[in-house]
Amino acid sequence: MRHLIEQIMKFGIVGIIATIIDFGVLIFLTEVFGLNPVVSATISFIVSLIFNYVASMRYVFRHREGMSREREFAIFVVLSVIGLGINDGLMWLGTNYADLDYRLVKVGATAIVMVWNFVTRKIFLEEKGA
Repeated sequence: MRHLIEQIMKFGIVGIIATIIDFGVLIFLTEVFGLNPVVSATISFIVSLIFNYVASMRYVFRHREGMSREREFAIFVVLSVIGLGINDGLMWLGTNYADLDYRLVKVGATAIVMVWNFVTRKIFLEEKGA
């Protein structure tokens, strides 16, 4: 149980940094370059994903024995693309149908995708019993 709590805390720290990157790029692209918020959210998600992969696999999750780094990255990308779909779907619904501010929608989307990321990475990427 102690390991799980420590792991969740490390995941949280990595997630906070990734979220700062995600929000910073999102707001920068939307406000400075005038990009559509959904396009900005896609780009910012990808930028933060790269950081998140490196940090998560180095500091949060234990490498699964017998799984190549290439396969690990492929699984990480697939899980993250699903997360991106959840993120963009929520961004689209929130900004186009609920007429909410894109930053507010992003907060909710981030929380939902964060849970998705932790659970699926723990199931598919971490060494069993870790």
